Amino acid sequence: MCSQQAQLEWRSGDVPVSTQFDDTYFSLDNGLAETRHVFLDGNDLPARFASGFRVAELGFGTGLNMLVAADAWQAAGAPGTLHLTSFEAFPMATDDMARALAVFPAVAQRANRLLSGWQSGGQTGAIMDLGDGVTLNVIAGDARTTLPHWAHKADAWFLDGFSPAKNPELWGADLMEQVAAHTVPDGTAATYTAAGFVRRGLSDAGFDVVRVAGYGRKRHMTRARMLA
Repeated sequence: MCSQQAQLEWRSGDVPVSTQFDDTYFSLDNGLAETRHVFLDGNDLPARFASGFRVAELGFGTGLNMLVAADAWQAAGAPGTLHLTSFEAFPMATDDMARALAVFPAVAQRANRLLSGWQSGGQTGAIMDLGDGVTLNVIAGDARTTLPHWAHKADAWFLDGFSPAKNPELWGADLMEQVAAHTVPDGTAATYTAAGFVRRGLSDAGFDVVRVAGYGRKRHMTRARMLA
């Protein structure tokens, strides 16, 4: 992977598809419901939210996951600040992101804040204010290179790279070790995939890993908790 702009094509319903990885950015069934099921429920959120809570993500994509997390924070009435950090090798162009997010009116207000911040520096790592005490920092580049230099540890991880079969670099054992190294004790991770090598990589890195029911056409997904 190298840092460059995402190349897209579009399927019916304005679903973006990466031509680099031949994979969709979100569920063809219901991307919003999938995000809530996999990444919020999979990390026991919003119940765990607290001031200073830190969510990290592999694969920013359209930004939908971060918008859903921010809205969940607001709805929970959590005090203080929520810190969101995402690692993305192929940032989307602003117009493409706007088109993709337009199909989710439930997050439209916060999406407008994201798009404004994205256009004015978010793609180059500027910390964006998403409102309601939520900050977002998108770190561009290959996560195998950038994550080891990240100075923080996450309370929850959203592992949302493209399919492991099509983008194995974002699911390798070395990167899972870096995810573990950047997770607080009892921190969690969740992902839509239940691929065996992903689960083994998380387990070998120090997570307690379970396979649970997935969303829509995906029978299973993965939840993980960092052993204290």
